[in-house]
Amino acid sequence: MFVINCKNYEEISGDKIIKFVKTAEKISKKYKIKIAIAPPQHLIGLVAKSTIPIFAQHIDDSKIGSTTGFVIPELLKMSKVKGSLINHSEHRISSKEIEKLISKLKELKMTSVLCVKDIAEVKKYVKLNPDYIAIEPPELIGSGKAVSKEKPGLISKAAEAVKNAKNNTELLCGAGIVSGEDVSKAIELGSKGILVASGIVKSKNWDSIMSEFAKSMV
Repeated sequence: MFVINCKNYEEISGDKIIKFVKTAEKISKKYKIKIAIAPPQHLIGLVAKSTIPIFAQHIDDSKIGSTTGFVIPELLKMSKVKGSLINHSEHRISSKEIEKLISKLKELKMTSVLCVKDIAEVKKYVKLNPDYIAIEPPELIGSGKAVSKEKPGLISKAAEAVKNAKNNTELLCGAGIVSGEDVSKAIELGSKGILVASGIVKSKNWDSIMSEFAKSMV
């Protein structure tokens, strides 16, 4: 499993997101690897009916109706969106909101990918049994310095904490991952997959880099 967070990068603006998702569909099918993509929020509708899972980058603890500007989980579900990132380091929310949103996604049978910054947060939030916990040290995000090389102990300790919870949560890791070697090392350390952004989105050859990542996971 790997999740590609497109953030709000110019490289996938407008109709470019369609080509990006089609490339991911092809790679997913070829290597039998689950790839999920989180497009910019305003582009979700262009790709929501993809053959691979489309996630939101953020959701709000708000309701259908007179709630201008909020991202409503129930409406995403109706639009075929399969899940969402929660608490990304660039969009942190409160513990109370995290708990409510994980519960809401469970209720809707949607996938939750909870982002955390350290082992303390892994241990705190794994009890909520999100589908995935993605550990990303903020200082390495977008740095090109892979967490699997710079802080290998962080991944192995996170993997141990998730395993000790004895529930259904699986570990992803991210921050600075730019190569298949980075991916292989993360898997070796106990991660079940990765959360990646610029390492793929900003690549000049999406097909090549997605293939490299996928081959490192099979």
